[in-house]
Amino acid sequence: MLKAYANIFKIPDLRSKVLFTLLIIVIYRIGTYVPTPGIDGTALAHFFAQISRSPGGTLFGIMGMFSGGALQKATIFALGIMPYISASIILQLLTVVIPKLEQMAKEGEEGRKQIIQYTRYGTIILAIIQTFFISLWLENPNAFQGTVIVPNPGWGFRLMTILTLTTGTAFIMWLGEQIDQYGIGNGMSIIITAGIIESIPTAFWQTYLLLSPFDPARQQLAWWKFALMIALFVGTVVGVIMIIQGQRKIPVQYAKQIRGHRMYGGQSTYLPLKVNQAGVIPIIFAQSVILFPATIAGFFPGSGAINSVAHALSPGSITHSIIYALLILFFTFFYTAITFNPVEVSENLQKFGGFVPGIRPGKNTAEYLDYIMTRIAASGAIFLAIIALFPNVISSPRVLNIPFLIASFFGGTGLLIIVGVVLDTVKQIESQLLMRHYEGFIKKGKLKARR
Repeated sequence: MLKAYANIFKIPDLRSKVLFTLLIIVIYRIGTYVPTPGIDGTALAHFFAQISRSPGGTLFGIMGMFSGGALQKATIFALGIMPYISASIILQLLTVVIPKLEQMAKEGEEGRKQIIQYTRYGTIILAIIQTFFISLWLENPNAFQGTVIVPNPGWGFRLMTILTLTTGTAFIMWLGEQIDQYGIGNGMSIIITAGIIESIPTAFWQTYLLLSPFDPARQQLAWWKFALMIALFVGTVVGVIMIIQGQRKIPVQYAKQIRGHRMYGGQSTYLPLKVNQAGVIPIIFAQSVILFPATIAGFFPGSGAINSVAHALSPGSITHSIIYALLILFFTFFYTAITFNPVEVSENLQKFGGFVPGIRPGKNTAEYLDYIMTRIAASGAIFLAIIALFPNVISSPRVLNIPFLIASFFGGTGLLIIVGVVLDTVKQIESQLLMRHYEGFIKKGKLKARR
């Protein structure tokens, strides 16, 4: 394995891509510490500490996770990549609804470039709208229980905030595109992962304080619980890898075609249907919906009705767990139906002379694929619900009673993103190594298995 890592730096092209990607990550992390003008960062951090019982307690927890904590610090990258994610999801939904966008998506590279351009425009528009309302919210002392976050409110502050945060989002989007073009891996995903990993040192430090190895009198976490946490973490990561990599391979046979003096087709292949077709989108949607009352309650601490609803939906409660799981199931089926069209897949197979053995081409194939995809999506949805609820379970006082920041690494959106991005990046590096006849990660494992 060490030899495979060393091979990365033996290939000039791959070495430059890896180093360039690391340079972009460093630039992004520096930007998360540059403060936004006109905001008292200390007072804002105190407010977030009050309204959030845990890092995932409100919608700000989601935004803060994707921005690498920049939102809580009110830096120039406070919005993070969330406007881009929102714009991408909106474009995907509109592609199904608007025929012109659907046709554009089928035009190949040119159509893809045009959709990316629309996504950029949508990102800027969403960032402007979000920053305008954020500036109004920051100026409202009632939202912060009388604490003054903005010493000099007014249109000057609002315009400065809109310009600063929108420019920061646009710059992050540009950094991601530079990784796509000159680096290794998916740029936006790597930037999101870099922000999530930012909290790992804090989690390690909290674990060390709970263990207190040099002061048994202050120990709050037993060693057997720590060992159990390690075992659970390894098992969770293995399960996430298996689900992310899991596929249902539908056999496809292509008919033989004779053109001139040559014969084409006749080969057998398969159609891969991913178990986790929807990715982390269902968890993000479900979190946004179920944490909305808690976010509103933070703005209006005196409202009894809103606080009652927020308390009923607080993480750890039975009501929260049931509704959260049902929302994940719903959004998994919803997003899978949008991203996978069995009728279109069936038509493409028939167009190129392909068919599923034992299934009639056309309508019967579409119904068969829809039936298989529904069953696969059900298993993927159940897995996502388990992973999303796992941190709340092990952080419960009745189970391990550990801080949520530590428990969040046992599941949820963060773990799925980290594992998915690492697997995708390793695959790209592996392909680069094998293409240049170097020994890669996977190949070394196969050689050991043969021996």
